[in-house]
Amino acid sequence: MKKILILLVVLLLPLKVNAFSSNAKATVLMDTDSHRVLYADDAHYTQSVASISKIMTAVVALENANIQKTVTVGDEILKAYGSGIYVKQGEKMKLEDLLYGLMLRSGNDAALVIAQAVAGSTEKFVELMNKKAQELGMTDTTFNNPSGLDEEKGNYSSAYDMALLMSYAMQNEDFRTITATKDHSVKTNKNFYKWHNKNKLLSTYKYTTGGKTGFTKIAKRTLVTSASKDDLNLTVVTLNDGSDWSDHKNLYEEAFKKYQSYTILDKGPISILGESYYNKDTLYLKKEFKYPLLNTETEAINLKFEIEKKRSYKNGDKVGIVKISIGDKKIGERSIYVEKGKANKSFWEKLKNLINHDK
Repeated sequence: MKKILILLVVLLLPLKVNAFSSNAKATVLMDTDSHRVLYADDAHYTQSVASISKIMTAVVALENANIQKTVTVGDEILKAYGSGIYVKQGEKMKLEDLLYGLMLRSGNDAALVIAQAVAGSTEKFVELMNKKAQELGMTDTTFNNPSGLDEEKGNYSSAYDMALLMSYAMQNEDFRTITATKDHSVKTNKNFYKWHNKNKLLSTYKYTTGGKTGFTKIAKRTLVTSASKDDLNLTVVTLNDGSDWSDHKNLYEEAFKKYQSYTILDKGPISILGESYYNKDTLYLKKEFKYPLLNTETEAINLKFEIEKKRSYKNGDKVGIVKISIGDKKIGERSIYVEKGKANKSFWEKLKNLINHDK
């Protein structure tokens, strides 16, 4: 009887075993492209996030100013304390270089100069930060300053929201360049600087593509990083984690073992089996659909096409949607558009579409 009980326990235990783990108060491992959460622990727990909030500072600056413009440092830096790049009043520097100082060295003085240069005041800049957070669906987030300092009013967010932010930021080419830079040098009218990135994973883990460190006594260690391998682009966020470097690396390694990135739908012309209403026209997708999948999930992908039969339509009109699911769980959708007249498709393209888009 004991042997049978032991066998039952062995069979049941694997359902609870999860190789993904971290020592953080809160953790999220997210696919950058689809926002699929591959692992989470207390994902919406909210706390001060310290300097990882500078990712939003960089995003707002990149989207609201010409980063090639030269900025003159003003008396706003008199309010700076903590980590800095130690610029001086009257010093002239490109906004782009200030962003390097912000992201590589976590310059709190750089954050204040950037806010002043982009929005005219720290207060107006913070308004832009919170507006962007709302646009991105960061419902756990409130920004009170561009630096992340929290002795007065800090920036509060969750691991999930910060993963959303990093995923969005990595769509920006300038941001990707800055966050992936190990060293940056700049000469101004007052000084010469050479900055080394505080993100140790850039030098110790070959798949790392960027990130931002953070620390205050209130927030403890916070860290956002990104990594890519075999077309799988990931982001990890940990809050209050004393072993964040190793935790991030281990989470990436486990994800790269288990998941692969699949292009479930290509952009461009599609053929839908059984669809005859638009048989003289070309139906197409404007955007591909990529998703990270376990090997066990690849056979469970379902595509459901919903076509609107319009009496009158013109080129570029939306005429339907395709819903993508794993089993019964919807994971996304794409709009279907029409172009009058048949596109020239080869036999192999037609066959591929029929196979990939059955139903």
